[in-house]
Amino acid sequence: MAELRFVVDPELTPALTGELVECWTEVVNAGGSVGFVPPVISDDIAETASATFAACDTTRHGPDHLLVGFDEEDRVACWLVLGDGKSWLRAHWRWVLRVMVHPKHQGRGYGTLLMRAADAAARDLGVEALHLTVRGGTGTEGFYGRLGYVEVGRIPRAIRLAPGDDRDEIYMVKQL
Repeated sequence: MAELRFVVDPELTPALTGELVECWTEVVNAGGSVGFVPPVISDDIAETASATFAACDTTRHGPDHLLVGFDEEDRVACWLVLGDGKSWLRAHWRWVLRVMVHPKHQGRGYGTLLMRAADAAARDLGVEALHLTVRGGTGTEGFYGRLGYVEVGRIPRAIRLAPGDDRDEIYMVKQL
């Protein structure tokens, strides 16, 4: 397994933002469940990406934290967002959002490395628990289960991919 360099809250330069959007587009088109249904182009993701990255912009006191894994060529290999609960009542936990590994890097264990880096980053933030949701029918709950996440609930048919293709939204939690 190749080494990755993880950075929490990297400077959101136009070049980095472009790489993140490119990764997002490639992940969706490879079948990843990160908020869109394939096929997409970067322009389809742009508005959601802009809002996502604005919330991670530490220069503007964004409440969320971007975690990026860079490969040996210093290119985006994987990334996720540690989303703030946006309430002091929830200051002790974060949402894990937009988890993705670029398709050219899948199958190398980068997803596991990314999630372990998220655990470490969350602990550094003083976080006690991580929450995430997965789209039913993808099998990703097994991946997260192996990393210590436990299913705590699901909403049947909460996600509609297309007419007649509804999926459960599965809620999972990991205590740190």
